[in-house]
Amino acid sequence: MKKLILIMAITALCGQMSAFSQPSNSLKSEEITGETIDTTLDNEPSPILLTEQQRTFVADNNAFTLKFIKTVNDEDRSGKSFIYSPLSITYVMSMVNAAAEGETERELEQTLGFHQGGIKAVNEFCKTLIDSLPKVDRQVQLNIANAIFVNKDYRLLKPYQKDMQKYYDALAESLDFASKKSLNHINGWCNKKTKGMIPSILGELNPSAVAYLLNAIYFKANWAEQFKEALTKNDTFHTVEGPVMLPLMRQTHKFRYMKNDLFAAVDLPYGNGQWSMTVMLPEKGKSADDVIDYLAKNGTSFTSEMRRRKVSLKLPRFETESSTSDLIGTMKKLGIYSVFGSGAEIPNMCGSGVYISMMLQKARIKVNETGSEAAAVTVVMLEKSSAPIREETVVFHADRPFVYAIREASTGVILFVGKFTGK
Repeated sequence: MKKLILIMAITALCGQMSAFSQPSNSLKSEEITGETIDTTLDNEPSPILLTEQQRTFVADNNAFTLKFIKTVNDEDRSGKSFIYSPLSITYVMSMVNAAAEGETERELEQTLGFHQGGIKAVNEFCKTLIDSLPKVDRQVQLNIANAIFVNKDYRLLKPYQKDMQKYYDALAESLDFASKKSLNHINGWCNKKTKGMIPSILGELNPSAVAYLLNAIYFKANWAEQFKEALTKNDTFHTVEGPVMLPLMRQTHKFRYMKNDLFAAVDLPYGNGQWSMTVMLPEKGKSADDVIDYLAKNGTSFTSEMRRRKVSLKLPRFETESSTSDLIGTMKKLGIYSVFGSGAEIPNMCGSGVYISMMLQKARIKVNETGSEAAAVTVVMLEKSSAPIREETVVFHADRPFVYAIREASTGVILFVGKFTGK
């Protein structure tokens, strides 16, 4: 069950469950990072209006998210809890995509769910989320930040740097990657953008790297219906290895709920209901892995079956963090290959070809009686590709008899064919 809760925390982080909950009428005054927010004021939901293409992007990027979770779950059979932000991965890879061409661009857009929509459409979609997601509920803190740290020996091409600022609000800085100060500076950015949830992302810098691209997502929200701390008690939690004692929070309230042969699900809204955590509990004889497999195949269409029911709820109070340094292997399993090799087609970033040689993510979540706080940082390191082989100049002097043809390109139909001999 713990793994399931974490998966749903990811969806809350990515904003992919925002349509699953209904607004709550219970509004309280709360304290968030030192600022008192008077929630007695009007806080009506502010739904995001997307184009038809962008709605397709959301649906298919959600599919990428669920396939990603299945892939990492299949890779790690340790049984440990985990948390990831596939949306953070989407942002970093979209920033790379903005400088890509050819097969590299095709693979990135196809795998991330953009179906070769084109760089401009992907950029505009990412910009829409950056601008709109933080505004749907003013009680919820959400920050999506991007940065490009470039080796002092390289320069971003002006069109690329302009697009990064326009569509991703990306910080762009030139650093000496051989300096410890640069490492501290990048980790300091990470710490600041996640409000201390993830104090560092890199242990060292590669002095020969061309650039580091980063995305950070920070999310903090209070439950619309908070748990009373006095009701939290240590209780039995049944792990695969056997029962353990964990602090289980308790409340009875009306929530959106559904149940099928595989699992039961309850939707726990935050703030005004635009964000929520959907928790899926496998039925007896089923497992969390079974639910993950179901999601990868069927998506989240089951949420349309959820109805408001009075629910006697128990939920663990927990904190989890994950770190992975082998996202490249995972992304290859999902269908992205060329961007990780020296033959990557990414010519429009620094003027020379680059490829992704390292990709990792750190993520963390806290869930307690008040609400949830979560953060993720994804980073990729770009190195210079091998110098392209220069083609020799071909000599073609038509100074002797030759044959020619006139043909239509799209069909290949030859309309005329002839020979010229000079006579």
